[in-house]
Amino acid sequence: RHIFIVTGPAGCGKSTVAQTLASNLSLPYIEGDDYHTPASVEKMAHSIPLTDADRWDWLILLRDTAMSRLTAGAPGVVVTCSALKRKYRDVIRAAAYADHAVLVHFLYLRASEEVLLQRVTARAGHYMKSAMVHSQFHDLEEPGNQEQNLDVLVVDVEHNDIKEVSRLAVDAVTKVL
Repeated sequence: RHIFIVTGPAGCGKSTVAQTLASNLSLPYIEGDDYHTPASVEKMAHSIPLTDADRWDWLILLRDTAMSRLTAGAPGVVVTCSALKRKYRDVIRAAAYADHAVLVHFLYLRASEEVLLQRVTARAGHYMKSAMVHSQFHDLEEPGNQEQNLDVLVVDVEHNDIKEVSRLAVDAVTKVL
């Protein structure tokens, strides 16, 4: 039983890639943004970065929601979550400690701040504004070799269009199934 967390800063394509994965693998999809509290959404809409305290309950809720889908019988679940810091990823990793039959995988969509700033500036109708890209990069702790050897798959978003990124993501995930 697998939990696939599609991660990265704003504008990297988390939602699009996660929807493609969920569709191709016939798994339930959990959009992490839908689980933020109204207060957190309001902060981000006003370009106020979230603190660790703002994120803890959100991370636990995402983890527990994913686990409940598995408990209900899903063979896996795909979740979007920026998971910017290692300690955030560790909160989600705890799912595997509670149930040893669960495997947690992070799919980190890597791109430069400049590319993501262009993408966020171009999109309309999302509460996450371009000013938040810088704050997310400030908080970002890219998964290092130790995490990549553990449970993190990296996909280059910088030099690929979203169709190619989605294809690379599906290929990467298929290898761990």
